[in-house]
Amino acid sequence: MVIKIKQRYPTWRHKDGSFRKFGKGARSCVRCGRYSGIIQKYDLNLCRQCFREQAVKIGFRKYD
Repeated sequence: MVIKIKQRYPTWRHKDGSFRKFGKGARSCVRCGRYSGIIQKYDLNLCRQCFREQAVKIGFRKYD
């Protein structure tokens, strides 16, 4: 018996099968694959949750 597992974050494509070029579906987090909350500044391409976990390792620090 084969159980098909649904992908958590599917690849967003057009109806004709081509990949998206712009918009939220065109970018995903390089660490976890999420499509929402992507930080593109400084070419990070991380979602906000992954950024908070990795910020200190990357070199960011919090100012008061």
